Amino acid sequence: MNSAVRHARILLLGMLIALAGCSERSPDWTLYDVSGHLPDLQFELQAAGDKTFTDDNLDGKTVLMFFGYASCPDICPTTMAQLSEIMRMLGDDAKDVRIVFVSVDPHRDTPDILQAYVNAFNPNAIGLTGDERTIARLAKRYRIAYQIEKPKPGDSEDVYNVTHSQGVYVFDNRGKARLLASDSEDTQAFAADVRKLIEQTRT
Repeated sequence: MNSAVRHARILLLGMLIALAGCSERSPDWTLYDVSGHLPDLQFELQAAGDKTFTDDNLDGKTVLMFFGYASCPDICPTTMAQLSEIMRMLGDDAKDVRIVFVSVDPHRDTPDILQAYVNAFNPNAIGLTGDERTIARLAKRYRIAYQIEKPKPGDSEDVYNVTHSQGVYVFDNRGKARLLASDSEDTQAFAADVRKLIEQTRT
């Protein structure tokens, strides 16, 4: 395990412990139950095509939100591949679910680059970013920790490492934070929880 992955896992563990009542799993869910411990889905970010995208655009959808960056070498592609597999496992229910990938590296990740990246995994995925202040504010809202290292002497200004906490936030179709998945979740169990949440909130 490289140092970046180890650091990211430590950040996720710290986040889980910080969420009062969420360091243990609920008997009702395989994932961590964060109901009442995190704020509702709310943001205003930039999407491909120079479009503004907000939580209102996801009204009525169950949302799987993940923070990362397009040039991430290991955590992000692994997570995106898992989320894509979950969408496949959901079958017809996948139409009511959206993957939202938020970049913590707005310097390198333009909205168009992000959308091309997520499209390679799933057509229902949405890549979003914003300026540094907007991303920092959103990350703080959901207790995401990340760190952008300075380029090493002699390297291009676009060559640097980014460390970020892992975890997928699951919001129900009313925008309520409901579940948090770690990077070690079983894909079938993850999909089962998402399907259960869809069924519980279906009108």
